Amino acid sequence: MAQTDVLLTKQPAPQTIPACELPLKLYDVACNTGAYTSSGLATAGFRTAKYLVDEWFQNCYASYYQAFADRDQSERQRHESRQLAAETEALAQRTQADSTRKVGERLQDTHCWKSELQREVGELVAETELLLAQKQRLERALDATAVPFSIATDNLQCRERRQHPDLVSDYVEKELLKEAELIRNIQELLKRTIMQAVNQIRLNREHKQVCEMDWSDKVEAYNIDETCAGYHNQSTDVQFYPHSTKFEESASTPETWAKFTEENLVRAERERLASCNLRELIDCILRDTAEDLRLQCDAVNLAFGRRLEELEDARHKLEHHLHKTLREITDQEHNIAELKQAIKDREVPLKVAETRLYQRSHRPNVELCRDTAQLRLVSEVEELNLSLSALREKLLEAEQSLRNLEDTRMSLEKDIAVKTNSLFIDRQKCMTHRAHYPTILQLAGYQ
Repeated sequence: MAQTDVLLTKQPAPQTIPACELPLKLYDVACNTGAYTSSGLATAGFRTAKYLVDEWFQNCYASYYQAFADRDQSERQRHESRQLAAETEALAQRTQADSTRKVGERLQDTHCWKSELQREVGELVAETELLLAQKQRLERALDATAVPFSIATDNLQCRERRQHPDLVSDYVEKELLKEAELIRNIQELLKRTIMQAVNQIRLNREHKQVCEMDWSDKVEAYNIDETCAGYHNQSTDVQFYPHSTKFEESASTPETWAKFTEENLVRAERERLASCNLRELIDCILRDTAEDLRLQCDAVNLAFGRRLEELEDARHKLEHHLHKTLREITDQEHNIAELKQAIKDREVPLKVAETRLYQRSHRPNVELCRDTAQLRLVSEVEELNLSLSALREKLLEAEQSLRNLEDTRMSLEKDIAVKTNSLFIDRQKCMTHRAHYPTILQLAGYQ
């Protein structure tokens, strides 16, 4: 009988009767030859097809031996089969237990990575929400800078309507130009920061999606392994899958599997830290820009205050000089009237003296004498003419002085009007508009 090849893990048990201890008995087969054989006898036809007694015993012993050998081999086969079945059963139980343990360990590893991914996804979501809030603060702060910029440009335009000689490039205008330039720089900075926040939010969402995909795959794998860990020999939904032991070419190794998730977590953690740093940077930028704008606003307001004091002082001095000028004009007008009256009063004596001289020039013959009276009348006329000339000259000077005073009065009134206009522009237009300057909370994006 052909013996089946079996896998033995230990030496077989000793047989009941070892094969080497069986007696090896040799039997001599009788041949129908010689003097005592039946060869050539008349009974040859009855003896040629029959065996000898020794042959019969030999055949019996051969049958006994063959039966004994077959039973012995069968017994060995049964013992080996029972032993092999026990060994394979123990092996199957050990391998199944080891596989179950390995699947359990895999479940623990998958659960660990799954928890890490879930935690990282939650932190990325929270970080993205915080960054979105900071981005909204940036947008509110950018919108809030439109009001200061409008105020600064409106102040500059209003002050362009000042009249000569108040249309000067004073320190108020320099502070306003500095404020407008500062606001433009801050707006550019806020726009660039908003773009950085938008890009960082996009990166956060991309890495969150990568982690979510990895987490989803691990959840699915965890459920599959959990189902596999629940299978046992009494399960009814198990069956043969001959080709299930074949490895897929795209299958990963434990090292690449762990490295893939670890790299996803590292990249997500790096982006989350970058997002956190960006939030801190945004907070510093908003705080610094709000403080810079308020400081510049205070500097502009201080410059306006100083300029208004100077304008008020200049207007008060102009009004004081105008008051004195008006009083001087009144006095000069009285002086001119007095000079005219004096000239008029001096003309009457002149008329008298000239009339006397004229009448005395008609004296006859020798009576037309240059007597003391004649000489005194001539000197009187000369003195009166000199007085009238002096009075008329003084009248001309007084009238010129009056005209100068009138011109000064007009100039002072014009300067006062210019100062009043400048005060109106700076106080009523500019400062009233600057009262609507945003608060530091609005500039910081909180409102």
